Amino acid sequence: MKLIFSLLVLYLNFSSVLTRGAERSLFSTSFSGSTRHLFEGNPSETSFDKAKGYMTNAELEKAVKEFGRRCSNISRIYSIGKSVSGFPLWVIEISDKPGVEEPEPAFKFIGNVHGDEPVGRELLILLANWICDNHVKDSLARLIVENMHLHILPSMNPDGYALKRRGNANNIDLNRDFPDQFFPMNNDEEACQPETRAIMSWVRQIHFTASASLHGGALVANYPWDGTQDKRRYYYGCPDDEAFQFLASVYSRSHYNMSLSTEFQGGIINGASWYPIYGGMQDWNYIYGGCFELTLEISDDKWPSAEELPTIWEYNKMSMLNLVASLVKTGVRGRIFSSDSGRPLPGSITIKGINYTVNAGRAFADYYRLLTPGKRYEVMGSMPGYKPKSTSIWLEETATADFILDPDSALKDNTPRSICDCSYDSKAKLVLLEFLLGFHMEVCFVLIVIGALLCFLLKRRQKFTLGKHKQSPKRSVVV
Repeated sequence: MKLIFSLLVLYLNFSSVLTRGAERSLFSTSFSGSTRHLFEGNPSETSFDKAKGYMTNAELEKAVKEFGRRCSNISRIYSIGKSVSGFPLWVIEISDKPGVEEPEPAFKFIGNVHGDEPVGRELLILLANWICDNHVKDSLARLIVENMHLHILPSMNPDGYALKRRGNANNIDLNRDFPDQFFPMNNDEEACQPETRAIMSWVRQIHFTASASLHGGALVANYPWDGTQDKRRYYYGCPDDEAFQFLASVYSRSHYNMSLSTEFQGGIINGASWYPIYGGMQDWNYIYGGCFELTLEISDDKWPSAEELPTIWEYNKMSMLNLVASLVKTGVRGRIFSSDSGRPLPGSITIKGINYTVNAGRAFADYYRLLTPGKRYEVMGSMPGYKPKSTSIWLEETATADFILDPDSALKDNTPRSICDCSYDSKAKLVLLEFLLGFHMEVCFVLIVIGALLCFLLKRRQKFTLGKHKQSPKRSVVV
């Protein structure tokens, strides 16, 4: 019996050595594990303080506020809401005009969606500080600051982080808590978690062009769709599948070794072909927010030792910067105007052959349409009450296409005229004549002179506005 017991102990010790030897290494080029992590970490990991060296929530809040004071010239700090436990969801905005709405694209980074995946929150603070320290001397940092608005939410799930578990304080997986396109889940937004509602409200308030959430447990850039109609596992691409593959490749190829993965070809993967999920934030952003979002698995270990964070940052730094800069360097952009008034039109942009609409901004009618370079596209701008216009562009890296839309004549006769409209039909002239006959000729004369002067000034302003907004970088098109 003693012999059997000794052999059993020897076998268990040998198995433990094999298990430790088979663990995935952060620095290897071959990454195991082809399924997403759906459960909490190994309970045996509680034997040591895995959070040692990571910022606590209080320290993270302090770091965000200190950044705001140190880099106040290119940033602002704000909160989009609170967690279940009442911790503010702090955001850093970086721009040369923070807090000011401009005709520029907006990008958002979200970290710590899962409480037990904290690497993202550390890297996002490092990213913000690196941009602050280098935006004057580094061309890539300067391009980001001067040409777009970058919003950084280091921690979406501070409660889960404090509890060292995947879910939030209610133990809900926040990346399964969004309304889903295939199944009637989470449709009652009031029943969603406060962190989820904060993200949805944030996306509806700010017109984000693209975004990325940072996760851990693998090393790969994941893109939509995340689910399938029948819950089976297979490749299921969204309408912008090519553009998403391009964006994911921008990240993986800029990474130290993500693109070298033997598990994920090129370091990228379609979510549904990897492991279908439902109620995810990535698909919700694309469908309901008009925002191209990637899910980035940035460390093979979900909670690596804090000593590895500097290396993980160096491996991911250029990937993060290049992904953000792709909003400026890639795709077609422009604005939509009315030909009769010169005012911006909050219309929409569609691409022939791609079943997806990108809406222009409400204030400036600016749009940013991410597309794969090296192809020809037919771009159409439209607005209800106006005749749509289209143009063909060859996209090398980036192109500009402004659309000046004409009012639809079929609707024009039924549309109330502006008080400043200087062109009248015969019926309008008759009404005007009857109106003028009711006044003394001297008063009529003064009114006519004032009206003519106003119309003259208005038309000059229209020409100036159109002339100003037609200015655009190379490969510009005005339709």
